[in-house]
Amino acid sequence: MENRPVAQAMRRKLEAALAPLVLEIDDDSAKHAGHVGARAGGESHFNMRIVSAAFAGKSRVDRQRLVHGILAEELAGPVHALALSLRAPAES
Repeated sequence: MENRPVAQAMRRKLEAALAPLVLEIDDDSAKHAGHVGARAGGESHFNMRIVSAAFAGKSRVDRQRLVHGILAEELAGPVHALALSLRAPAES
């Protein structure tokens, strides 16, 4: 993930805020080349899998809102699409 400043920034923020047991960030931008929101250098479309105790007792929508809040800067800028799989440890 070297030379991937957007992915690195998201990883740092998510690790600090959620202390995840699992954090997988996949840059899926190549599959969206030529589509709206795609950037020439990639890092515009991501798939994430996060397992964190911070999600325990929260609804799917509340989990998504939490992650979107943490990544608000990226979602307002370079990130066009974010597919999320968000689980508490007991659910994974």
